[in-house]
Amino acid sequence: MAYLEITGIEKSFGHNKVLKGIDFSLDKGQTVSIIGSSGSGKTTLLRCINFLEKPNLGTVKLDGSILFDGSQKKNIKEKIIRRNRLHFGLVFQSFNLFPQYTVLENVMLAPKLLFKDNPEKIKTLRGECEAIIENVGLIEKLNFYPSQLSGGQQQRVAIARALALDPEILCFDEPTSALDPELTGEVLRVIRDLRDKRITMIIVTHEMNFAREVSDKVIFMDDGRVVEQGSPEKLFTEPKTQRLKEFLGAML
Repeated sequence: MAYLEITGIEKSFGHNKVLKGIDFSLDKGQTVSIIGSSGSGKTTLLRCINFLEKPNLGTVKLDGSILFDGSQKKNIKEKIIRRNRLHFGLVFQSFNLFPQYTVLENVMLAPKLLFKDNPEKIKTLRGECEAIIENVGLIEKLNFYPSQLSGGQQQRVAIARALALDPEILCFDEPTSALDPELTGEVLRVIRDLRDKRITMIIVTHEMNFAREVSDKVIFMDDGRVVEQGSPEKLFTEPKTQRLKEFLGAML
């Protein structure tokens, strides 16, 4: 049984149907990269998986439990959606750090709110968050503010913040698209380290060589559909569809 199963996900905004029946799965410890042109539905799919958007149809199942069933969505209470969202961590392309808080305060903020009624957890929280910040290579920036950091450092803080809630699956939405090329490498190194630790990850990315290197599976989306999916070796060297051939030709 797959760890995460996405079945029949559809999403429309008004008359615009953005996702047209998405199916894919991944196993625990796998890294899946989602590639495709702008407007193909990649980010919307990621937001549906994280419940920042509610799919119109389809199911999201994690470790055998149904987290979302589109046929029952009118009966799903918002507090259940918020609870299920905790299974996933999301790193945005634009960092979204709080400028008035230090690195440590940004990373601690969400778990402090989550565990406010658990004093024993609160006691250990600072040490746990400091360890996460050290793992992304920023322990010396603990008391710095976002304005004092480079874009790459801010993105690494955003990764640490997502990890602080200990999600089952960590999701990235174009994690390097807002960065200068020279800063991209430091963020990709952190993601490689997470891959080596077998953190389960879904990465929406335009970095083709990186996707090929780190992924257990690559999914190619076009016009709201999964056109091809498979191992990076197969997808990048033996594309089956003309659309993927054209995309790779343009990107590589």
